[in-house]
Amino acid sequence: MSEELVTVCFQIITYVGTARSCFVNAVQCAKDGKFDEAESQLKQGDEAFVEGHRCHADLIAREASGELQASGLILMHAEDQMMSAESFRIIAEEFIAVYKRLSEGA
Repeated sequence: MSEELVTVCFQIITYVGTARSCFVNAVQCAKDGKFDEAESQLKQGDEAFVEGHRCHADLIAREASGELQASGLILMHAEDQMMSAESFRIIAEEFIAVYKRLSEGA
């Protein structure tokens, strides 16, 4: 695996790790009744996730064109982290909705 590919993989991991952290923070904010802050965290997480997705899409395009030959465990890890962040985004949105309903009923 080339050094450039390793760098891109770590960029993906960094971006989507940031996104997942923002999504976790969003749930914590909602739990504390800070819904505007929760929405802000979701937005920040979405922005980071988009950057990670952009890096990933570039790798896919390079592989499709034949420019990229070998991928390995680090790329699989990056993709796993990406899927994890995306899944947590969905869960975070649901938790925030539940906390909003609970706060309205309290």
